[in-house]
Amino acid sequence: MGQTIELKAADGHTFPAYVAQPAGTPKGGIVVLQEIFGVNSHIRSVADGYAAEGYFVVAPSTFSRIGKASVELGYTEADMKEGFGYKMAVDGMAEPAVLADIQAAIDHAAQAGKVGIVGYCWGGLLTWRAACLLNGLAAAAPYYGGGMTAEADASRQPRVPVLAHFGDQDQWIPLDTVEAFRKAQPGVTVQVYAANHGFNCDQRGSYDAAAAKLARERTLAFFAQHVG
Repeated sequence: MGQTIELKAADGHTFPAYVAQPAGTPKGGIVVLQEIFGVNSHIRSVADGYAAEGYFVVAPSTFSRIGKASVELGYTEADMKEGFGYKMAVDGMAEPAVLADIQAAIDHAAQAGKVGIVGYCWGGLLTWRAACLLNGLAAAAPYYGGGMTAEADASRQPRVPVLAHFGDQDQWIPLDTVEAFRKAQPGVTVQVYAANHGFNCDQRGSYDAAAAKLARERTLAFFAQHVG
């Protein structure tokens, strides 16, 4: 269903993105943002899933700025350590760098109409930042965005409707910070599930089928309302 293409950011940086096409005329575009494990088989399957629902989907490599555009990690402790190192390297760059790549992905997805964005873990944080800082979006759905409930990010103001998913057993995102985020962002729809971090990923031990199904149903309804 999908293929990897090359996109170019406004500053001239080129990077790969996995693109999945729907069977018919697209309802709109969806940008899918990776976890710290790269645009791996799971992220490609997520992209394919949204394409099967009728969207034109773009999943950019957000590690490309540090020369790790084609990395595909699994979910072992070693993989997590490696991916976290890449994330920290990207986070250590000036903020516009990776956001410029996400903007290029949004612009590419816009050929299909309105654009929504969804991301997981680190991608959830980047989804939140995109909702607050970037142009051309109609809706954003961050999943367990690590760091987005911290004060610096929780104080940002989204430009578009946001549906945020969290797990109440997430050791990386304590529930009290989720509740503080909810109070700080009354315009954001916050959904909390009886699940752990990474509950959407069926390749991880923390996968929770019931939570993943409900969150996806809610996200699809959200995108149907705001994207098409």
